[in-house]
Amino acid sequence: MKATLKTLSTGALVLAALNEVQAQYAPPPPPTPFQGFINEYLRAKDPYANQWDIGGDIRLRYEAKEGFGIAGKSGSVDFRDHGVDVNNEYFLSKIKVHVGYTDKWWNAYVEGRSSVASSDERAAYGNVPAVTGTNKRVGFGPEADALDLHQAYVMVGNHKEFPVSLKVGRQELSYGEERLVGAFAWNNIGRSFDAAKVRWQNSWFAADFFSGQPVVPHDSQFNKPNGYDTLSGVYATSLLVPKTIVEGYFLARNAGRQAIRFDNSPQFPQPTARDIYTVGGRLKNKLNEIGNWDYTVEGAYQFGDYAATATSKRLTQDAFMFVLQGGYTFADAWATPRIGLEYSYSSGDKNSADGTHGTFDNLFPTNHKFYGYMDLFSLQNLQDLRAIYQLKPTPRSSVSLEGHMFWLADTADVLYNVGGGPRTTGGYGVHPGYDSYVGSEVDLIAGYAVTRYAQVEAGYGHFFTGKYIDQSVAGVGGSKDADWVYVQTTIKF
Repeated sequence: MKATLKTLSTGALVLAALNEVQAQYAPPPPPTPFQGFINEYLRAKDPYANQWDIGGDIRLRYEAKEGFGIAGKSGSVDFRDHGVDVNNEYFLSKIKVHVGYTDKWWNAYVEGRSSVASSDERAAYGNVPAVTGTNKRVGFGPEADALDLHQAYVMVGNHKEFPVSLKVGRQELSYGEERLVGAFAWNNIGRSFDAAKVRWQNSWFAADFFSGQPVVPHDSQFNKPNGYDTLSGVYATSLLVPKTIVEGYFLARNAGRQAIRFDNSPQFPQPTARDIYTVGGRLKNKLNEIGNWDYTVEGAYQFGDYAATATSKRLTQDAFMFVLQGGYTFADAWATPRIGLEYSYSSGDKNSADGTHGTFDNLFPTNHKFYGYMDLFSLQNLQDLRAIYQLKPTPRSSVSLEGHMFWLADTADVLYNVGGGPRTTGGYGVHPGYDSYVGSEVDLIAGYAVTRYAQVEAGYGHFFTGKYIDQSVAGVGGSKDADWVYVQTTIKF
């Protein structure tokens, strides 16, 4: 029994780690494992130093955007052709330093973070639409948070000896592919929660039971959790079904009326009042269990209530989403190419006057992975047909070419941005008579592991506007395609 438990526990962790690789671009692995310069030095001198983990990483990124709305600038909206600035380029740096200690029955971990932005024209907090009790802040942009605490937790337990563990403190929460709950690592700040999590593993399944509040970044102030916005739930994984990873989850997001004005100038808008409950499941093949094929199926339904604004009455939540994806890897061909196809659907609101809110709540996702790397949309009132072509030309390199076609799920609802905010200005809004086709996007991403501790990455994206966008901004100067370029370097130490 103990051997079975250990095998299943280890297998669950390994498969969870590999779960993301097939669905989106994956950076190439380092040529050899790297523990960090400090760790290598200490462990070479003293074998007992293996209990310590001291290190960090530096990530530098340049981004250039053309045709993107600039938050905080009046009239600047995505894909607007002329009359206002829609071009922005900036540099981002993120430095993280951590210290961890592991004993047989407990471990502790502390991680500091410095997120700096240069030349970013976006306001740190645009306050659009205006929220009473909050103020617009230009600052250094929404991805700047000079110095703060990203994680600090204690975990008690040892799954090799006992099935239950407890983790308490500031920590990242990441489940499934991160479509609904993720660490948002692409962002220059990222996401963490002040949370408590109980993990239970046995020979049938592994399950996390957790509750926490999202930490709200505010540059120049110590980040605090929004005490009026709570995410709780259970996320379970089973490996008992042959060739299949089975996941089921129940997530509860409860935000009070005070949540939207918890901070007077946060780095991103806070939520309106809602009590939304999400029940869902996910099926995915075990690695290499169905030959060179792979697939994922996920679906979720939401119920509860939702308030659209700070003062509006709560509507009954009735929304859903589903994702279908599959692919094939030519394992014996040069560069082991993989081709994949994916369809994502999230419901929109058909009629806001009927007392029901039909727009799916994307919760706390890492949307950068899924709906175009240009970060224009979220899983709300959206249909996305995605084609993927991936290559690994050498052991140290990887390339991904992707295409997307986007439609609104319902033209009676608005087009939502990557952060889940509704586009309601600059011609955008509710236009039931408009065409549902939003546009298409092509992305090319490539990465190379230079050394065991350094990696470079670059990408380009182009968005072709569709009829819905053309019709929306026709009255404010017309529409234009958007372009995006980035170059990134990551160094671990």
